Amino acid sequence: MDYKAIAQQTAQEVLGYNQDTSDWKVVKISKKITVSSKPSRKFRGNLYRVEGIIPESTANLSDFLYQPGNRVTWDKSLKVYNMVHRIDADTCICHSITQSFALGSISPRDFIDLVYIKRCEGNMDIISSNSVVFPEYPPSSNYIRGYNHPCGYVCSPLRENPAYSKLVMFVQTDMKGKLSPSIIEKTMPSNLVSFVLNAKDGIKAYKTPSVRGCHRNGHSSFQKKK
Repeated sequence: MDYKAIAQQTAQEVLGYNQDTSDWKVVKISKKITVSSKPSRKFRGNLYRVEGIIPESTANLSDFLYQPGNRVTWDKSLKVYNMVHRIDADTCICHSITQSFALGSISPRDFIDLVYIKRCEGNMDIISSNSVVFPEYPPSSNYIRGYNHPCGYVCSPLRENPAYSKLVMFVQTDMKGKLSPSIIEKTMPSNLVSFVLNAKDGIKAYKTPSVRGCHRNGHSSFQKKK
């Protein structure tokens, strides 16, 4: 399987979602975070678009979101998030296990995702994610394996204040199992708002001199905590 080609294609799809301004329906606005949706073309579910402002530079924000080692310390939706295979400096395969949702009505799922960071012109970064088959991590009887169709984050400098970033997130997750679509539609918008709020809190917690990294490709990066 040509993981690199899949990663690059996924990043292009996420960029396409970001440029698509038609037919989005706003489903939730909370704490200056907007969640919109439209029917996915990939599966019988929704493609969600989440927009918010993060008080951090795009370079630091994108490196923070891409860094697997810190993820479970701030992302309260996950109980496991590990990089299981490194392809190159910008591409890896990660295994995640979610927490239960909706007061336990949505049980934990696990995912195997191909994650890729793409640096674009104008200091815009795309972090794409797409579920793949990875033979070393076959599905387990302990969890229902979900599937992430092309998802990702688009991080770009805020025009009015480049020290801040605009974060646009795209999610189209097939939870699998025998879930009612209405349960997912009711819970997903609030979960997505919580994710952005958790990311804000997480990046603030790591914004100290001890965790500043070195410059990589013109971008400063966050180091993994040991």
